[in-house]
Parts: sequence; structure tokens; C-alpha cells
Amino acid sequence: MENISKVLELGSCEEKIKILETLDCTNNPEILEKVILKLDDDDIQVRGEAFSSLVLNKNKISNFLIKSLNSTSKNIRGFASLVLANRNETTAIPEIIKLAKDERSMVRSCAIGALGYLKAQEAKEIFLESLLDSNLEVRKSAIQAVIDLNITISENKIKEIIKEKDPEIEKLLFQLKKI
Repeated sequence: MENISKVLELGSCEEKIKILETLDCTNNPEILEKVILKLDDDDIQVRGEAFSSLVLNKNKISNFLIKSLNSTSKNIRGFASLVLANRNETTAIPEIIKLAKDERSMVRSCAIGALGYLKAQEAKEIFLESLLDSNLEVRKSAIQAVIDLNITISENKIKEIIKEKDPEIEKLLFQLKKI
């Protein structure tokens, strides 16, 4: 246990990844906290392995993940919402909804994506508001959620969105019109 903590804090990327690969069955609160902290590691591969470890963990770890939605780290807030979605934790929807108004666009995008993945009908207004977010990725997440949940949007709103002249958004809007 002490060795795991030491490696996760001070180890090389390879060592961290090797340890994280073994932690997808842990229910030890201290270790879970350390794994969640790795969602904010400097190395993208370490973050990815921490993400996988948390998604694959079959234990009841939702409370740890939900608590981490209040982290000061944008990476932890955003990625934890996606972990919860991938674990199909519908009980987390009210807490993820709070992140849809986060000051960081990355967090908003993750939250909208997570809510869409969880088919959170109660977030319909958030999806519609997010269609005009200042950030392109947030708008894309919102459009995808609108498509996935078959939410109707007005022609005027579509015209406003299409002003962006972004090929990905245009492609998503084409999908939306096919529904």
C-alpha cells in the first residue's frame, strides 16, 4: 500500500501505468483517492490508465467519484464526470449537471458529454443552452446530446448554430435534420 502510493506520487510514467493497471479491483479509499488524483497527471497516458482503472473497477466507488466532481482540478472534474457516465452512474446526474455551468470549457464539454451519454432527459434545457456556448467543443457535445436524446430544436437555433461554419458542427447538424 505504501509502495503503491509512493509509485503513484514519485514514479516514472511507466511505473505509474504499471501500478494503475493493477488497481481496477481496489476498494481501498486511500488508493482510490490516489487513482482519482492521477486523472490530473502531467502525462496523458497516466491519465488514460487512471481513467480505465476507474471505469473498469467493479466496486461501489461512485461516492469517491462524485466527491471528486468538486475538485479544484479541471481535469479531475471533467474526467470524473466521464468515468461516472462510462460506469452508467445515473445517480450522479444531479452532480454532473452542476458542472455544465463550470467556468472551464473543458469541464463543461465533459459534463455535457457525460449527461448525453447517460441519456439525462432532465438536462434538456442545459443541452439547448449549451448549443450557443462560447466554446466549440461544448457546442459539439450539446449537439451530440440533442441528437442522441432526439431533442427538437428550432430552425432559428439551427441557423444561429450553423453561422459557425465549422465542418464538424455542420456534419452533426446534418445528422440532426435526418432525425
